[in-house]
Amino acid sequence: MFNSITGIVTAKNPKLLYLENNGIEWEINVPDSNLEMIGSVGSEAKIYTWLLHTDVLMSLYGFASVQERSVFLDLLKVDGVGPKGALKIMSSVSSSRLMEVLEKGDLEMLEKIPGIGKKTAGKMMLALKGKIKISESDGNKTSGFSNGFSDVINSLAAMGYDKKIVEQKVSQLLEELQSSPGFSEKSQKEKEDIIFRRAIVGLS
Repeated sequence: MFNSITGIVTAKNPKLLYLENNGIEWEINVPDSNLEMIGSVGSEAKIYTWLLHTDVLMSLYGFASVQERSVFLDLLKVDGVGPKGALKIMSSVSSSRLMEVLEKGDLEMLEKIPGIGKKTAGKMMLALKGKIKISESDGNKTSGFSNGFSDVINSLAAMGYDKKIVEQKVSQLLEELQSSPGFSEKSQKEKEDIIFRRAIVGLS
């Protein structure tokens, strides 16, 4: 089974990414939160994949990092949450925020997340509290929304800043910038430069 696809982003729509690789354009189901981490149309992107294959359906799901895919797979462990449900949940809330709510045991807040009803919230709390994890990749471990910016985090940590505090600051900046006009259309390198500069200011 293939682990990832690297290609040129040809289109980005809500919960959908189109990626061209060697003359083949792939339609990939991607959480909206992950679309923000992926480069703009025309740029190259590496998408980590998961394939749903049944007798009547074949759908490809994609994520901006191994860590985001890990969160998706953890959600599939919850009784009653299928791939479409997990996609909707991850489109409504960042992985870091979801983990924070689960770790706090905040059932009321969990129920407010689109795609999660009262019954599903209870099942999620039972199945994932204290268990949902972020996988490690290339020796770097970052959490939630910030995991697509490990180079920025490692660079700041190398400058002497506490890595845990850096991760929190980068995640905070990314969530703030999601709604900024034009940010999502910038290349990954441009996003990294913006985050790096703002993080230094915020950490100083």
